[in-house]
Amino acid sequence: MKTYLIKEILTECEAGEIRNAKEQFVAVLTAEEWREKRDVFDMGIDIERNPDEIYTTKAEVNYDSLAGTFSIPDRNNILENSFNFSFVLDERGILFIGCCEKVEKHINEIIRTKKWRLPGLERFIYDFLEQIVWNDQSLLEKYEKELDRMEDDIMESEDERWLSRANEIRREIRELRMHYEQMIDLGQEFEENENNFFKHENLRYFRLFIARIERLRDIATFTRDYSVQVRELYESRLEIRQNRIMTLLTIITTIFMPLTLIAGWYGMNFRYMPELDSVWGYPIVILVSLLIIAGSLLYFKKKKWL
Repeated sequence: MKTYLIKEILTECEAGEIRNAKEQFVAVLTAEEWREKRDVFDMGIDIERNPDEIYTTKAEVNYDSLAGTFSIPDRNNILENSFNFSFVLDERGILFIGCCEKVEKHINEIIRTKKWRLPGLERFIYDFLEQIVWNDQSLLEKYEKELDRMEDDIMESEDERWLSRANEIRREIRELRMHYEQMIDLGQEFEENENNFFKHENLRYFRLFIARIERLRDIATFTRDYSVQVRELYESRLEIRQNRIMTLLTIITTIFMPLTLIAGWYGMNFRYMPELDSVWGYPIVILVSLLIIAGSLLYFKKKKWL
């Protein structure tokens, strides 16, 4: 368990110090530590939720506290992994329960980079939420650049691996977009301030955060649509290629159909076919066949099928 006081910088302290401290606090506990030491914090709520049973980011208002969960997709493996933990807060501070390593990583980054002129719980929550999405704009731009390269490569070759990767990006963007929607709901719940845990002049932090997440959601929506366009481009290129193959096969069939008729006709070998005894019969059939081929090719070229 780690506990901190919200001063000009987030300052680590002993758990016993938070009872009589004037400053608001932040605490990070495992689920076992919460069950053992919940009386130290006196939050008036029991949290028994297993991290494996957390699937969404949300907040719920209780009589004397505000509790909820975080489910944060792992940016290195969005489809397969997420960081899940609970939180509970009141006007005195906030507790994070579970996934301590991930939470402490964000807190340590806040300690390293932030010094507050007007410290408070609202500002800490804002910075913590910012840490969750701090590199997402770069991530979405990286997706967009990858889709740009795919689009260029698809125009040069119909490699099937691009279709698989475009589908994967679309699924990852979908997960991120759902995450952003949940983060917007969480921010709006904080901004609602139903229990008056937050100072009204500090609710602007939550509005700022909601505006940023809405921008990320809009970028994610555009990138998802772009991935669909890349998929459609691949399918259209593939369809064009198949049409060309079908056109070529149709041309070949059309050319050889009359030649097959001639071959079948003179392959019947009836006894009184006059051409069978003609000296010019064989050359004439060859000439007629060549004329049919040449005429067909000229016709197809005129129609721009070749």
